[in-house]
Amino acid sequence: MEVKKAFKTFRYSADLAWTGARNGRASAAGKADIAVGSPPDFRGEEGVWSPEHLFVSSLSTCLMLTFLAMAERRAIEVAAYASTAEALLENVDGKYQITAVTVRPRITLKSADALEPAREIMGRVEANCFISNSIKSRIDLQPEFQIAPA
Repeated sequence: MEVKKAFKTFRYSADLAWTGARNGRASAAGKADIAVGSPPDFRGEEGVWSPEHLFVSSLSTCLMLTFLAMAERRAIEVAAYASTAEALLENVDGKYQITAVTVRPRITLKSADALEPAREIMGRVEANCFISNSIKSRIDLQPEFQIAPA
């Protein structure tokens, strides 16, 4: 008889209020509000978070947190983690969609012994990130590893 693993479910909520023109204010309980709106490419203003920027930031953040959690379980000491990410928004069959996201993490490890295990973990990060599992965009993960000076 196969035993089924019980998985928890989670819910996350956010509120949005239009503030005029192509702008709004996003909020969630216990978090700082953020100004949101269209990017300048779509007649919006500079200086506000667009859905496009939030999308690429969410993916990049989830990949980082997934890597850090997996590294922690393997007792890999990470000295620093930073990344850049870029989404490609294209018109496909008359509809805009983000078709690809390139994420370039730069990970600094505390020890050279952690290099191979960290690379192995990074090879599994995309498959374990719930945001990457939730989108149809192609993800190009281009990690760069270095060792912290002694």
